Amino acid sequence: MPDKLMRMTRSRSTEAAAVRPVMLAIAGDSASGKTTLARGLVEAMGADRCTSICVDDYHRYDRLERTTLPFTPLHPDCNYIDIMEQHLQMLALGQPILKPVYDHGTGTFTRPVYVEPREFVIVEGLFPLFTKLSRACFDISVYLDPPEEIRHAWKLIRDTTQRGYTEAQVLRDLALREPDSEAFIRPQRRHADIVVRFAPVKGRPDPLSAELLLRPTVQHPPLSHILTDDVRTAMHLKIIRDTDGTPVDALHVHGHAEAEEIHLLQKAIWDGVADRGDMPGGLGEIGPGRRSEPLAVTQLLLLYHLVQEVYQA
Repeated sequence: MPDKLMRMTRSRSTEAAAVRPVMLAIAGDSASGKTTLARGLVEAMGADRCTSICVDDYHRYDRLERTTLPFTPLHPDCNYIDIMEQHLQMLALGQPILKPVYDHGTGTFTRPVYVEPREFVIVEGLFPLFTKLSRACFDISVYLDPPEEIRHAWKLIRDTTQRGYTEAQVLRDLALREPDSEAFIRPQRRHADIVVRFAPVKGRPDPLSAELLLRPTVQHPPLSHILTDDVRTAMHLKIIRDTDGTPVDALHVHGHAEAEEIHLLQKAIWDGVADRGDMPGGLGEIGPGRRSEPLAVTQLLLLYHLVQEVYQA
């Protein structure tokens, strides 16, 4: 079934493109930046063209029930993985679903929502790349892999300001989740087409930079012609060894890059689809009046792949 579904989702005719959407997975641990990345993509492409869902809605237990359980939300047994798989298949085939809704603010479940797939379907959460069947539903996949100390800081801020936790509760939660994260979340990294790490450059006080591992599982835009010596201080492309020892292209976009240099890189990425429309604006937003150039490049690269999938079908 996975191979058949893969062929069906990737082999769209022009007529079927409007029915069978392009599917993007954004996987990663809690507070790794998945929602920020997905939100920017939806805003850039337009909500009329994008359906965005979070598969954390497939939790099996609410927050109160989990206090009596021997595992955390990062454990498969704490989630309806089989229902998630079924719904991903339906969305990949252009069919609507009745999706559960987990309210992270209250830790309870609310009324399910009717979801219809649009031209692009963006799926973010803890488990989108967990099973062979779920992975077969996606045309492009990304895993967010920030350093743990940064992710912990992000989670502490988010959960204490948005989800009603105390600092002590967040720290305890992080410790409890670590074994499940290591066993079930981080292994999804090896299945992603692109691995993104937002982190500071050692010894510099600049905003976070981005390292994007571009695996050869998909065809990435040509960049070597634009990454010349005059922009290497802001961004560069080189071959490194991945965690499993295999060579992989690594695109580095530094947080201190000038807007003009970033625009040059963005133009290089978008040139491959320039005849499809203007380059989207408003990328890289991380909050009111706050912008990240490395995030903007990451979002544009994903948009490139989404649009390419439509016109290569």
